[in-house]
Amino acid sequence: MNIAILLSGIVFLMPAQSFGFFDDFMEKAKSFGLTAPTELSEDKVIAGLKEALEVGAGNAVNLTGAANGFLQNEAIKIAMPAQLQKLDQALRFVGYGPQLDEFVVSMNRGAEQATALAKPIFVDAIKAMSFEDAQGILKGSDTAATEYFQGKTTDKLSAMFRPQVEAAFNQVGVTRQYRELVGKYDSLPFMESLTFDPDQYVVDHSLKGLFHVLAEEEQKIRTDPGARVTELLKDVFGAKK
Repeated sequence: MNIAILLSGIVFLMPAQSFGFFDDFMEKAKSFGLTAPTELSEDKVIAGLKEALEVGAGNAVNLTGAANGFLQNEAIKIAMPAQLQKLDQALRFVGYGPQLDEFVVSMNRGAEQATALAKPIFVDAIKAMSFEDAQGILKGSDTAATEYFQGKTTDKLSAMFRPQVEAAFNQVGVTRQYRELVGKYDSLPFMESLTFDPDQYVVDHSLKGLFHVLAEEEQKIRTDPGARVTELLKDVFGAKK
């Protein structure tokens, strides 16, 4: 007979004064394993959270690191920075629009190449997660894991990301294009000199875009059963109240 049905029947048939006895009975039933466990083990919670982050991070890296992963995603596309709006307007006025558009494309191409390098850094950070961290994330908001990850790793990621971004930019010509555009801008009369670091700008926006997509992937795992692609994810996030 189903244990839950049996216990429900006992409760229904018991007089009110017997509920104290029933509480004792339930405690003994639990000790014999007659009731279903309601809590996941610490190891399973930690494993589930780590697997969720690995799945989410892998998806985020694959999405942002693909061709046009930044350029055709309006939510994370790297646009001309505010500091260069005067440059953009002035040079477009004198016929350099195509070169400015290519500069924007090159920044996004650099970001797409660089984000592929983030996965092993993500994995290392995930391995350091404690049980307390995992419990807080599991019970937190739909982007709690991403927020935790940002707070713990952004500085390290930026420091490790920059030389890779610089190398990617040299390959796609971002630095060269920027210098050429600034040189043309400086040659125009009455223009102020510009101080801008394109490498750091794209590093910052590459990470911002990567975390944005990671947050989207985390939300899917939390709210969409179809995104829980392993049994462990189904157990951990399906049990979350």
